[in-house]
Amino acid sequence: MENKLIEKVVEGLKHLYSADVDEKQVQIQKTRKEFDGDLTVVVFPFLRASKKGPEQTAEDLGGFIQENVDEVEAFNVVKGFLNFSISKKYWLDVFSNISDQIDYGFQADSGKTIMVEYCSPNTNKPLHLGHLRNNFLGYSVANILKANGHNVVKTQIINDRGIHICKSMIAWQKFGEGETPESSGLKGDHLVGKYYVEFDKAYKVEIARLIEEGMEKAVAEKEAPIFKEAQSMLLKWEEGDAEIRVLWAKMNQWVYDGFDVSFKTMGVDFDELYYESDTYLLGKDVVAQGLAKKEFYQKEDGSVWADLSHTKLDDKILLRSDGTSVYMTQDIGTAIERYKKHTGLSGLIYTVGNEQNHHFKVLFTILEKLGYSWAEGCYHLSYGMIELPEGKMKSREGTVVDADDLMEMIVADAKAMTQERGHLDRMSEKEREELYSLIGLGGLKYFLLKVDPKKGMVFNPAESIDLNGNTGPFIQYAHARIQSLLAKAESLGFSKQYENVEINSKEQELIKLMNDYPSVIKEAGKLYSPAIIANYIYELVKEFNNFYQTVDILREEDVQKLAFRLCLSEMVAKVIKSSMLLLGVDVPNKM
Repeated sequence: MENKLIEKVVEGLKHLYSADVDEKQVQIQKTRKEFDGDLTVVVFPFLRASKKGPEQTAEDLGGFIQENVDEVEAFNVVKGFLNFSISKKYWLDVFSNISDQIDYGFQADSGKTIMVEYCSPNTNKPLHLGHLRNNFLGYSVANILKANGHNVVKTQIINDRGIHICKSMIAWQKFGEGETPESSGLKGDHLVGKYYVEFDKAYKVEIARLIEEGMEKAVAEKEAPIFKEAQSMLLKWEEGDAEIRVLWAKMNQWVYDGFDVSFKTMGVDFDELYYESDTYLLGKDVVAQGLAKKEFYQKEDGSVWADLSHTKLDDKILLRSDGTSVYMTQDIGTAIERYKKHTGLSGLIYTVGNEQNHHFKVLFTILEKLGYSWAEGCYHLSYGMIELPEGKMKSREGTVVDADDLMEMIVADAKAMTQERGHLDRMSEKEREELYSLIGLGGLKYFLLKVDPKKGMVFNPAESIDLNGNTGPFIQYAHARIQSLLAKAESLGFSKQYENVEINSKEQELIKLMNDYPSVIKEAGKLYSPAIIANYIYELVKEFNNFYQTVDILREEDVQKLAFRLCLSEMVAKVIKSSMLLLGVDVPNKM
């Protein structure tokens, strides 16, 4: 319809004013809710051609279009805005087209492959609150990109080596007494995290003792025996010491097993895994080649740097004076490896918090400097930090909010809320537990994804499972309500076959919103923003609730209207389910 209106506006301007106007000058938008109409044409760009005021130009153009476009049944003018009302028959035809499609809203195969990196944890501690936003965001963006027709590779790079890993290992050797996940009853990542905390405690005690003995704090931090032991262990690891490597592999496996449980609870997964222990030497050869081609320069101490003055960025070190690499070097090498592995990769999206904005700006600039044309397809999906309301919850260590604790708590809250409401009599215990998890984790995901990724946010667990307002359970409840309606209609023997039905304004609004779904998916894919999907679903559900409360469905005596309303409700449920799955949230049939 928009394309048809654009075509007729151009034709009308030619007919009315002998003016040749490019289609790109025609602006069409959805009519604002406070005015009558469905689509609006902005006439200000045409005043030079008409040599008339905006209202008269709009009246002329409106009359021409109403006369020449069958679907336009009326128009009105508000200053320089020409609002068109599209016929109910047109919207009924739109609905028939929508309801005939199996994967409505999803785009055809684009032929593009895009890699989405998210999570990327350290193997010295459990996942925390920040990882929840990261995982949900990366996983949802991957789903949205798939819905846009792209082949998607979900990946993470696991930071499994370095001094921080050795700290947990040293502490376990010194204080662990052979403790394992099995003997302790702890998830493996929590057990290893426990010893990372133990290292920190012992380290602080040793620093304090050295300071008491007269040592400067900065020196004490480097000379503390437990820290020097960790450094020594890292050197042995890099030299391939068999005993250290066995301990490293064992403790890392504990963490991986723990992460797998957390990922399953979150409902996220990965297609490929990269490990820093495999990638930390990548990029050194690239830097050496860049130095030989004078794309980089070397200082007197032997360190290698990238001159980024042409982009007003500070120069960046790529190799230290001892020849060791920095994170930037590894990221350069890993990006190149990924593009080698996936020939024709169209994009690489890094889901990383906004504290790394500068890092990725530098990374992409260096890749461009090295002549990689695909660097233009690299994107930093930056997101703001997330916090809990003051005093709401503390982690095991009292500093970072543990992801497992938070998920467990939110499911428990959902259980309490659901039990309080009742309506569970016909459910088995297993079904009830699945429902509590569905509501709790659905509320958590939706709450974290409905906010624009770039914004920081405060997550309030109680708000996330509220059945009122812009929340996951509010939307899940609407889906369950529709399923209950359809089940009741089926039990009463009502048909869903209709023809020649006259739709009302509430039904038309629902059709218009569902008609937007494909463009919403495109927009969310273009901006890498699940928030666009989340807020679309909320608007759809609000509109459906309005329809449900004001329009008779099962009590409607006209069988054609009843059948149509059942079909309309069923399609709303399908769009709710489809769009929520893009966020990684499932919806129940009973609630």
